[in-house]
Amino acid sequence: MIITRSPLRISLGGGGTDLPSYYLEHGGFLIAAAIDKYVYITVHQTFVPELIVKYSKMERVMTTDEIQHPLVREAIKLTGVLPNGLEIASMADIPSGTGLGSSGSFTTALLRALHAHNKNLIHPRELAEEACHIELDLLKEPIGKQDQYIAAFGGLTCFKFHTNGQVEAWPLKLSKETLYNLEDNLLLFFTGYSRSASGVLKEQDTKSKQKDKDMIDNLHFVKDLGLQSKDAMERGDLVKFAELMNVHWEHKKKRSGNMSNNNIDDWYQLAMKNGALGGKLIGAGGGGFLMFYTEDKGKLRHSMMQAGLQEVRFRFDFLGSQVIAQS
Repeated sequence: MIITRSPLRISLGGGGTDLPSYYLEHGGFLIAAAIDKYVYITVHQTFVPELIVKYSKMERVMTTDEIQHPLVREAIKLTGVLPNGLEIASMADIPSGTGLGSSGSFTTALLRALHAHNKNLIHPRELAEEACHIELDLLKEPIGKQDQYIAAFGGLTCFKFHTNGQVEAWPLKLSKETLYNLEDNLLLFFTGYSRSASGVLKEQDTKSKQKDKDMIDNLHFVKDLGLQSKDAMERGDLVKFAELMNVHWEHKKKRSGNMSNNNIDDWYQLAMKNGALGGKLIGAGGGGFLMFYTEDKGKLRHSMMQAGLQEVRFRFDFLGSQVIAQS
């Protein structure tokens, strides 16, 4: 029995500039933080000849090509694992389609489990690249690379996406006091909406490939906001970071009419009137989690609870994708 887990994530600045359709032309930059909510994968050797795959559905197949789940099928092919007599199951602390990078977390946890089954060690960078190769190159999803990388690396991490396709990663340099204040004062609330990230991001991806001026200018601006957010956090100015989040959200909404809706806009304004200093919708948009920075947590929590939103409390994860049990 092998059990692995990969953390989910929140974006702290520059989100959207990690899509190849943008960064291969202009370079990208963002900051992401892994949180202590996880996707788990178990791999178990059985005594039956078929491969059993358990997720929201259950599959029993004899060959890799018969697997319907595309991430599982391609990960098994990539790692060269013999599927006969294996049972693979997944669980998650948070449902998919909620903006916390669950697909990247799933793929990295699955790959780490399959490599552990093969008794292979794999570096976080290689793990992230394999996950990106499956999702972006093989399955042609119009998504970015931050989810796979932050799931593999963990921590609060800066990523620079170079025009030659390489990704540079380094830790955000925060004082202990700033780190604790950031962790305590960032609050997550579930909107009740789930959506497909690739569906929301397809418009951005298409417009970037078409060199749409408004889209490219928007992403240039968001990248600069990410760099400003990095500087603000590293000098301990979290109020400025919160203000930049608010500016980021206003520009993010301009990328697509599907980015927000009337309920999300109303909840956002309610939060800003009740203690939030800044915030945004996490992930591609269209649903998932609203994140706010506040120095009056009680007031904000009360207003969001009264509006019917559920809070998910979290801490940062500094371990990244890992094997947590093997026997």
